[in-house]
Amino acid sequence: MVESIDTSLIDWSRAQFALTAMYHWIFVPLTLGLAVVMGIMETVYYKTGNEFWKRAAKFWMKIFGINFAVGVATGLILEFEFGTNWSNYSWFVGDIFGAPLAIEGIVAFFMEATFIAVMFFGWNKVSKRFHLASTWLTGLGATISAWWILVANAWMQYPVGMEFNPDTVRNEMVDFAAVALSPVAVNKFFHTVLSGWVLGAVFVVGVSSWFLLKKRDKKFALASIKIGAIFGLISSLLIPYTGDGSAYKVAQTQPMKLAAVEGLYEGGNKTNLVAVGLLNPKKDTYNDGVDPFLFKIDVPIPGMLSFLSDRSFNAFVPGVKEILEGGYKLKDGTVALSAKEKIERGQIAIASLATYRNAKKNNDKATMDEAYTTLMQNMDYFGYGYIKDVNDLVPNIPLNFYAFRIMVALGAYFILFFSVILFLAYRKDLSKIRWMHWLALITIPFGYIAGQAGWVVAECGRQPWAIVDMLPTSAAISKLGVGSVQTTFFIFLILFTIMLIAEVSIMLREIKKGPER
Repeated sequence: MVESIDTSLIDWSRAQFALTAMYHWIFVPLTLGLAVVMGIMETVYYKTGNEFWKRAAKFWMKIFGINFAVGVATGLILEFEFGTNWSNYSWFVGDIFGAPLAIEGIVAFFMEATFIAVMFFGWNKVSKRFHLASTWLTGLGATISAWWILVANAWMQYPVGMEFNPDTVRNEMVDFAAVALSPVAVNKFFHTVLSGWVLGAVFVVGVSSWFLLKKRDKKFALASIKIGAIFGLISSLLIPYTGDGSAYKVAQTQPMKLAAVEGLYEGGNKTNLVAVGLLNPKKDTYNDGVDPFLFKIDVPIPGMLSFLSDRSFNAFVPGVKEILEGGYKLKDGTVALSAKEKIERGQIAIASLATYRNAKKNNDKATMDEAYTTLMQNMDYFGYGYIKDVNDLVPNIPLNFYAFRIMVALGAYFILFFSVILFLAYRKDLSKIRWMHWLALITIPFGYIAGQAGWVVAECGRQPWAIVDMLPTSAAISKLGVGSVQTTFFIFLILFTIMLIAEVSIMLREIKKGPER
């Protein structure tokens, strides 16, 4: 494990990974959303035989293909970074974390690669039924790919299904089903995929509105808007359900993340949910006596946060203070340890591991057995042994607080947006409502912002942990020179920016061409 920690190396390694992940997430959700839209359109073509729907499907397939290709490139770099920048992490949990990524590469990616070829080049070469199946299987492959990646990410948020092996100093998988079907993974998958569907719908409606602004391809644009808006409204209405599930899982497994998201420095029973608020920038630590808010407006239902976190309006919700100081009752009836006690037990676990390995080297079985027993008794707090200050356990509260509210506000906006679009599409002549066309175009970036804000909460909310309670980022990094990480950061920044500009340029060119005549 890491003996000395260079904080600048940690910061640059995190920055590089965040850069790659955020660029990657520009492409993935649009792929998930467009896959469904083009599948629906080709299904209509298959049922009706109307060539119009074939042309419509082929247009969105071109956009899908451009986006898919760039997404693959950024995804491959992202996976390689686990080995280059986070080698201690990869060694410590590679047996578990690598399994879903391997399945994603072997099964889902090859499934996508196989059927995407038929989808693009199989028109008039295979039967209509087989081509339709290939289109849906391409989308299914992309969705399955997302499943396994999200399983890996969910395990970092809620590590299950493993045992620590002191002989190899690795966590090893003992229950694949527990990892693959973790309730956190299942909920994360549906919430993430739905966000991709919303973005795909927003994109389709926005691009189609551009055609109406230009007074061209009116039939194609109106048909695409209707399909996109129906698909988007259904997805937007389902997201609050999965979002509620996410809040509940976070409350059960990552109470500190919930406290950060809510700016909750002091918890209690019947805790209210903050609708909007402005955090006090002078607030530094939980016990500095500074009011955390300059102003806030709570949701007008008393105890709403308690209900969301434990399905009871009177439930106790711990804040930063309670989590760090401990002393409150947990669900299993035990009393929560303080952060200081967890750090002490983590240090005992690390020391016991060293004693065990030295005793094994000297063939001292009695000492080995004693050290092993002590290690297992304290293993749940192993990661805390690397924490130097209890305040390091608190994520960036302003970042999480505001990112969460941006995501929720945009989610509510999308419901209203799609509802208005559908009303106008079926009750008015949407082709003549220019303000709506401009609004639809402006809404496209909001879909990306909402998705990025969600990932900021998911990833920044679990800091300082690479794996919650098990391995902090400070102990997960590779022993690299800060300069090499800085250099590759800027190389990736330039490379990804060029790729993004190229992708947008190609997509704009294809959009200007419009559907085939």
